[in-house]
Amino acid sequence: MLKKIIIFGLLSYSSLFAKFTSLTASEVQVLMKKGVPIIDIRRADEWKQYGIIQGSHRLTFFNKKGQYDIGKWMKKFIKIVPDNTKSFILVCAHANRTKVIGKFLHNQLKYKNTKELKGGIMYGWIDKGFKTIK
Repeated sequence: MLKKIIIFGLLSYSSLFAKFTSLTASEVQVLMKKGVPIIDIRRADEWKQYGIIQGSHRLTFFNKKGQYDIGKWMKKFIKIVPDNTKSFILVCAHANRTKVIGKFLHNQLKYKNTKELKGGIMYGWIDKGFKTIK
């Protein structure tokens, strides 16, 4: 019983210090195989131009004018990430938008396992020789 309490305590303690994390393409692939969802927050024109990582959820955040509707986006997001302890990976073109959204989800909404593709689809995936689908 004491062992279970210690393990629970360590897990709880470590989750307090979970952080927003940038991942390489190889690290993303490992987590994909474990079922961690990838959420591509780019716009439809960007998906069409560069493709997406196979299996990604398409969930545009900013429109072409840089506007967003956080309430509408969160309604769709929570269907993919139903609670704030579940891991997920955000993807955009260059990792600029994912940093903004990821830090918001982590710092303001207390999502514990927020991750992004370092360099985005362009410099973190395609430039590394990984394929996308259209």
